[in-house]
Amino acid sequence: MAKGYARYVLALMFGINLFNYLDRYVAASVAPMVKRELNLTDSEIGLFGTAFLLVYAIAAVPFGYWGDRGVRKNVIAVGVAIWSVATLLTGFARNYFQLFLSRAVVGIGEASYYPAGTSLMSDYFPKEQRSRVMSIWGAGSTVGIALGFAGGGYLADKFGWRAVFFIAGGPGLLFALLAYRMREPLRGAVERGPSLAKTADAGLKQFLELLRIPTLRATIIAQTLLFFVLASNAFWLPTVLQRRFELSATKAGLLAGVVIVVGGLIGTLAGGWLADKRALTTPRAHLEVGIAGFVAGAVLVTIAILSPLNIGPVPVFVPMFLLAVIALYLYAGPFTALSQNVVSPGLRASAVTLLLFIAHVFGDSHSPFDVGLLSDWLGGNLQLALLITSPTLLILAAVAAAMGLKTVKQDTERMEQDWAARGAEAAAT
Repeated sequence: MAKGYARYVLALMFGINLFNYLDRYVAASVAPMVKRELNLTDSEIGLFGTAFLLVYAIAAVPFGYWGDRGVRKNVIAVGVAIWSVATLLTGFARNYFQLFLSRAVVGIGEASYYPAGTSLMSDYFPKEQRSRVMSIWGAGSTVGIALGFAGGGYLADKFGWRAVFFIAGGPGLLFALLAYRMREPLRGAVERGPSLAKTADAGLKQFLELLRIPTLRATIIAQTLLFFVLASNAFWLPTVLQRRFELSATKAGLLAGVVIVVGGLIGTLAGGWLADKRALTTPRAHLEVGIAGFVAGAVLVTIAILSPLNIGPVPVFVPMFLLAVIALYLYAGPFTALSQNVVSPGLRASAVTLLLFIAHVFGDSHSPFDVGLLSDWLGGNLQLALLITSPTLLILAAVAAAMGLKTVKQDTERMEQDWAARGAEAAAT
């Protein structure tokens, strides 16, 4: 397919990813209003976020299987439509159970998008460009988070929290139609070896055997630890700003949104560029960029959380948290690209599914609830709850990622050799 069409697909996937994360994080921006109206505790509000993440992780398994067996553009379109409708329905919720249920359905829809989307994108762009492309695609998430925080807080102050979900859910239906009309690339279209409409690789045995790839295993463990930190901080950041610095929902949402979008964009794009550039000299580049970000993020998050209260959020908290976001998002493009580089094109959606299942079930699905519960135990001290969890887990994430440094070269070469052998076998038969 023409390069221009590949760029169109990247732009479309960027837009879908933007609304993917916007629909997730408008819930965080309106959490204080929901808490007051329904008389909820911090742990109950945290469970509100957990509803989405846990169902998202479990639903990713069948959708990931479908992504490796079926037409990926259709998988994406169905998922976008489901989560958009569920977001609209959230605005009609009248009690905690209805909120929980609607956010769970959002998780079902969004679970289809990332595994199939990552596999599809990997067949539009070659390995040499993959880290940068995945970073550009991933940058849509930071814009979505920012719009969810800032736009959600503003609209909630003006029109109430229910209107936020009505406004957020509508555009996704248009994106679902555009995704359905995309062209489906052949699997392995940019690899050395065969290009196939589908492969027979995907199955339960092959799915579980992915854990035998050391480099993939190391990145999954690292991201499981990281996701706990990212989800808990992103979910509770507007609340921390409102409590600690007595900001309104609009100001807290806007401030959190600016920090997330600026830091996330810089970190995501810089990480992809650094990894692709350094990969010209070492196959360890993707891991090295992520590890450096985890370590720097642990230090910067600690400084931000301990910033003095009497001087307000701007002099210390905002710049330190901004730098922390930049550091923590360096991993995004490189780790996504690496998960595709070491896995056969016929199992790439399954590799992403495996990551999502493990990282969300054991990482971030419970992290908003865990931090909220810890805050309740500490007398409502979210600052201390985040200080206990975030730096520790970030250092552990760096250690986990370092376990893949010795194996990344051989894992990448093995995948390329196996796929090229499949091409020779197909040609012979």
